[in-house]
Amino acid sequence: MATDLSASSAAVAAAAPSYAKAVDAYRKAVATAATATAYVVLARGMARELLPHDLRAAASWAASLLRARLEAPRAERRTLVIKRAAGPACHDGDRGGLYDEVRQYLASRIDPHSMRRLCLSGGVSGARRVLSMEHGDSMTDVFEGVEFTWASVAGEGRSAALSESLELSFDAEHTDKALGSYFSFIAASVEEERRQDRALRIYMNEGSHWQGINHHHPATFDTLAMEPELKRSVVADLDRFLKRRDYYRRIGKAWKRGYLLYGPPGTGKSSLVAAMANYLRFNLYDLDLSEVRGNTVLQRLLNTMTNRSILVIEDIDCCFTSASRDAGKGQAGDALSDDDESEEESIPDPWGMPQPQQQQQNITLSGLLNFIDGLWSTSGEERIIVFTTNYKDRLDPALLRPGRMDMHVYMGFCGWEAFKTLAKNYFLVDDHPLFPEIQALLAAVEVTPAEVSEMLLRSEDADAALQGIATFLGEKKLVKAISPSVA
Repeated sequence: MATDLSASSAAVAAAAPSYAKAVDAYRKAVATAATATAYVVLARGMARELLPHDLRAAASWAASLLRARLEAPRAERRTLVIKRAAGPACHDGDRGGLYDEVRQYLASRIDPHSMRRLCLSGGVSGARRVLSMEHGDSMTDVFEGVEFTWASVAGEGRSAALSESLELSFDAEHTDKALGSYFSFIAASVEEERRQDRALRIYMNEGSHWQGINHHHPATFDTLAMEPELKRSVVADLDRFLKRRDYYRRIGKAWKRGYLLYGPPGTGKSSLVAAMANYLRFNLYDLDLSEVRGNTVLQRLLNTMTNRSILVIEDIDCCFTSASRDAGKGQAGDALSDDDESEEESIPDPWGMPQPQQQQQNITLSGLLNFIDGLWSTSGEERIIVFTTNYKDRLDPALLRPGRMDMHVYMGFCGWEAFKTLAKNYFLVDDHPLFPEIQALLAAVEVTPAEVSEMLLRSEDADAALQGIATFLGEKKLVKAISPSVA
């Protein structure tokens, strides 16, 4: 105990000098501050007594000017009011259109973790739920480095629900950006979102009118059995087409794009069309030329198509052949006749499929071409035109030139990469012991994706289905070895 007390006493004795030094430093600092304050008070008093009033006023003005120069000026603010219902002060003929667009845009920008109160609306059974601001709340949106503040303001009076508004506040120097590129960006964002969300329709012609139903084809570019490089080139071409509105207008051409899908039956031409529609979110118009009675009806049908749509004419070789224009000369409008097809029916089918029977048409090739690339081609915009055929060599050269069929896509037999896509679609497998054998067989025989899909559907067990594919391909290889002409 005595030892502890002596140690404590020694520690206190050692700390005493440093504590005393700190107290002395503090006292000196206080004394210095008091002296400086006294001098300042004395100087101000002497200035009041000795300096004239005008000189003191000039010095005060100079100090204020220097302070104003050094301080950052407070930015002037602007506020735009977007009303749900057009009022007498902001009448623009648009009852709620811009208001709804902005609300939809802000719903995609709201951070639910940073908002104090939020309004949640939408259906409970599959419908998309939407977040929005409650009245009195605000949020900030950043566009090109500029902060734009949005506030939701409640309406007043009996029509409060219809007179509510959104207020946009920003620094005045960004007025041109707000009224120009910012609102253009909002409109483009909402347009793209609505395009992605809308339900697709497929229309078929009956007489001179279209009849439509909902389109639910599940094909996408991810599930499509195509060679990856070809698939990427088609997607890139579609993306480039979507972004070229101003470009097409500048060069004076109709905003449209033509595709020719050709190849053996069962190679996925229809599935590619469905994948294009799902990717672009465009409606489909499936035109059956055998139901069209005359060029006038054809023009009426094509002119009633909406923008952002895909016109599909399947098996175009059954309607117009390479001899159609020459054989039709001398007839009104180059119309096809039964005599035009007498020679065509004797041509052997290279794919071993029955030759489709031709029918007498009352429309002309020139009538179709006039819509595709003539004066009538400007009756709509943002349209895709797709022709499919099993026999590209039988088409009239006038149909094949750029501007009518801009991109020719060969849908060939099932290759290894296409097979791996199908195996992944059906069984969610990326590898299997039978894959090397199947890969070698696919390189030796010709088989369509439709045949492979049919074989894969025969069993829900991956091992059994893939063994069936290997056996099927092995049999085809044996047949090819025995009789190449049959294969």
